[in-house]
Amino acid sequence: MDKRRRALTRLYLDKATLIWNGNVVTGLDALTNFFEVLPSSEFQVNMLDCQPVHEQATQAQTTVLVVTSGTVKFDGNRQHFFNQNFLLTAQTSPNNTVWKIASDCFRFQDWAST
Repeated sequence: MDKRRRALTRLYLDKATLIWNGNVVTGLDALTNFFEVLPSSEFQVNMLDCQPVHEQATQAQTTVLVVTSGTVKFDGNRQHFFNQNFLLTAQTSPNNTVWKIASDCFRFQDWAST
């Protein structure tokens, strides 16, 4: 993520939405600005799961739900647990199929200390 931030938006549809800890970012320009201001990070994905989304729910668009969780540190600060869910949708042309993110939801999952 840190090495090719400018390329991240290529993974998203033009009108994709990212919800980052409750904050909504929509469209490629806004996503580019958002990714550029994130501090440096270290991610570790601990779990990854995928399942197809029924075409009745996606207007016959081939779509896969991806669910991840793990840990992340920003700028060497304390580690946060996170969950991330996103919808990948197939963009098909006569020559190939490209998968793009239509919706992305990222949330810290830190427990309150007692």
